[in-house]
Amino acid sequence: MHYPPKVALSNLVNSLKGVSARRLRQEFPAHIRKYLWGDHFWSPSYFAASCGGAPLSIIKEYIDQQKRPARGLGPAVPPRQTGGALAGGQRPPAR
Repeated sequence: MHYPPKVALSNLVNSLKGVSARRLRQEFPAHIRKYLWGDHFWSPSYFAASCGGAPLSIIKEYIDQQKRPARGLGPAVPPRQTGGALAGGQRPPAR
């Protein structure tokens, strides 16, 4: 999502929550009542993350490559090595 840099993220989130709650209440009034926190549709918290301008194809690849641990026994697939160089410019030993 793109938004002007002068807009505070908290204001953007509050605006999105307010508009979406209002529209959902208008469209599904009886159904929405089951999901309210008191009289509120959304909780006051939110999470925001940035990908530093990475292309969407790279982000999709990253998400696709995430594997869930099998029954809490650790990663299903070993971590992928990238770059081929170690710290200080050393190369890994040949196999």
